Amino acid sequence: MAVREPRVVGPGFHGRVYALVRKIPKGRVATYGQIATLLGSPRVARQVGYAMAAVDATDEPVPWHRVINAQGRISHRGEVFRAEQQRELLEREGIVFDEDGVVDLKRYRWSAAEIEFPDDPIDPDA
Repeated sequence: MAVREPRVVGPGFHGRVYALVRKIPKGRVATYGQIATLLGSPRVARQVGYAMAAVDATDEPVPWHRVINAQGRISHRGEVFRAEQQRELLEREGIVFDEDGVVDLKRYRWSAAEIEFPDDPIDPDA
């Protein structure tokens, strides 16, 4: 029998992603999968990426640049300017890239351990 994960991609999903990403401090990064897992489902990393791509439409600033892929790289998806901007913003915060453009996740990955989550952070009916 397959384990059923709560439905996390629905109304308000982008808002939940943005609220969590706002908690990532300067000088730290998180991965798309890490954000998805913290929201209740490790299988929605791609949707976290879509939320980051749509961040310009939000009213409150979201540090979108602090979210990178699981290999420690910036995911540019053909948007070279945005990738360059993301790297520049991260470097200003003290994030170091190696010669291959990779961030050392062991050194810079954000630990969400200090965040208090509600007992049921995801509404399964959303």
